[in-house]
Amino acid sequence: MVTTRSLRSRTVSYSLTQPVQRIRSNKLNYRQTKPYSRNNTKKADSIQVEVLIPSIVHTQSNTYQCARERLAPSSNPDSLPCRENEFNMIMGYVESAIKEQMGCCVYVSGVPGSGKTVTVNEVIRSLQKKVANESLPPFQYAQLNGMKLTDPTQAYVHLWQAMTGKKVTASHACSLLEHTFNSDKKSESMCVLMMDELDLLVTKNQRVMYNLFNWPSLPCSRLVVIAVANTMDLPERILTNRVSSRLGLNRVNFQPYAFQQLMIVVQSRLKGMGVFNKDAVEYAARKVSAVSGDARRALEICRRAVEIIESKKTSREHSKSNAQVTIGIIEQVVKEMSSSPTIAFVSNASIHQKIFLWSLLQRTRVTGLAEVELGEVIAQHNQMSRLHNIETLSVNDLLSICSILASLMLIETNGNSIDIRTIIRLNISEEDLIMTFRNDAFFKNITV
Repeated sequence: MVTTRSLRSRTVSYSLTQPVQRIRSNKLNYRQTKPYSRNNTKKADSIQVEVLIPSIVHTQSNTYQCARERLAPSSNPDSLPCRENEFNMIMGYVESAIKEQMGCCVYVSGVPGSGKTVTVNEVIRSLQKKVANESLPPFQYAQLNGMKLTDPTQAYVHLWQAMTGKKVTASHACSLLEHTFNSDKKSESMCVLMMDELDLLVTKNQRVMYNLFNWPSLPCSRLVVIAVANTMDLPERILTNRVSSRLGLNRVNFQPYAFQQLMIVVQSRLKGMGVFNKDAVEYAARKVSAVSGDARRALEICRRAVEIIESKKTSREHSKSNAQVTIGIIEQVVKEMSSSPTIAFVSNASIHQKIFLWSLLQRTRVTGLAEVELGEVIAQHNQMSRLHNIETLSVNDLLSICSILASLMLIETNGNSIDIRTIIRLNISEEDLIMTFRNDAFFKNITV
């Protein structure tokens, strides 16, 4: 037997059957302090080992920190509760295409925060594990986000660079990709492209989106495109029938989370931690599901609640070690988020400024695009004003309102000058805007 001495004066016993010079177990290092017998053919009866381990104390503070990390929307969850069906559908489409060495396109849609991107990422990780276990042919993987591309044609550049490691111009990359997906080369490996925020790739002639949907359907193509967007019928709204038909039946739609599902999502990340009162999680889930069903919002609220309870744990009323997040703390967080400077300005804005923001929100929903022309918003604004017997404004007045909202960073424009052809987009959370409108005397009876 081996007697060890720990830094915490704890005795640990290890059974040795053969001489070893250094033992590593998890993150603990063991250093030999007494040499073995010089005769290595004989087994050592005993050896004294100095165990070098830090003193680890599991305190309530550690639990709070762990809870905050798990509740971060960007963290990778251990499981995907309430999205098993969607996971299996996407997995089935992509895995079948890779096994058959055939291209295909999968269109994933759903409102923001419904788990689309995290589910696709988990599908890719599962496929990569199968490749590592040699149960699936190898494939290349590229992930693009429409929000991070300065121009839609840059999608060609990034895709070609992910496939070959070479960077070329957009037009050259398009030609090279066209040739690659048309060539019948058996040596070419499969390529899986995940295109997030697809609605930001819309161009005037829709060429970029057409190519991304057309290339997988070519006879010799080995490209699998997973297109992720917020609008279920974006292809039918924006593209011609020739383009939308490329999607076939490979569509997966994510419904907004119901409050029961949001409870499960939050509780799955806090399993065994005892940081939250059960009623507090349910209250947060109900608050979010009543507005949008956005899981990221629910996680943010719960994460902020943990920060508050952690900051108060040294005070008299929270001095006990088992302090938990309660409904009162959740309510405090919701009020805190509702009183941000941005929301405060929208709440106190003029009626025409509110109608302008409402009109922009409606146009983005109707078109399925994050960016719309200012002229469309102006038309929607005038229609709303006439419907509710509010004095309509001139185009110059509405251009002035647009300029003010842009200077306050509530909206974004694509240039310095503003006219009816200017492309604009919301720069405020849609959920914050909806919450503000629902608390407004004028908008609370209007469908938002």
